[in-house]
Amino acid sequence: MIETLLSFALATATLAISPGPDNIFVLTQSIVNGKNYGLATVLGLMTGCIIHTTLVAFGVSEVIKRNPNLFFVIKLFGACYLLYLAYMVFKSDSTITFSTNTIEKKSTFSLFKTGFWMNVLNPKVTIFFLAFFPQFLFSEKLNSVYQFYVLGCIFILVSFVIFSGIALLAGEISSYIKKNSNIGAFLKWMQIVVFISIAVYILIS
Repeated sequence: MIETLLSFALATATLAISPGPDNIFVLTQSIVNGKNYGLATVLGLMTGCIIHTTLVAFGVSEVIKRNPNLFFVIKLFGACYLLYLAYMVFKSDSTITFSTNTIEKKSTFSLFKTGFWMNVLNPKVTIFFLAFFPQFLFSEKLNSVYQFYVLGCIFILVSFVIFSGIALLAGEISSYIKKNSNIGAFLKWMQIVVFISIAVYILIS
């Protein structure tokens, strides 16, 4: 059980560090508006994750109870989706770009709401949770809803720590990215390896 949860936390950390629309948005808001505004955005994004965790927890748990064969289909879909994500990352440009020229000043509450709705209204987040979470259920005895919430809490905690670090160190991070052009390629391949590793784990487990 501990090994499964540690693997989940490590995969989550890798994905949180890898450049994407959420952490780039936190970075740019922190640079333009200040660290507190970046942290407000992070809180909004993490609050949105609670909604997705709840949807997946109750939806997939009901499937597990009623139809184990359908749950196998979900696992297979999860593996295929993660391989698709790996392929899309492979095709993408490894250059990390972010522009702060068009970022307008907003209140912390406004940025909290923006982060929340960015997360909640993004169907790709739900699909990702559906593909990612069921593969790390860690007990045959515990209720699956409880397990999903444990995974959700780990995901939110790890992501919050990393995203908050991005907000607090925004200036240093942006300077480092500008000076080290190879960091984008490293993070790109790290993300690809994680997606493929999880997909393989799903298929052979």
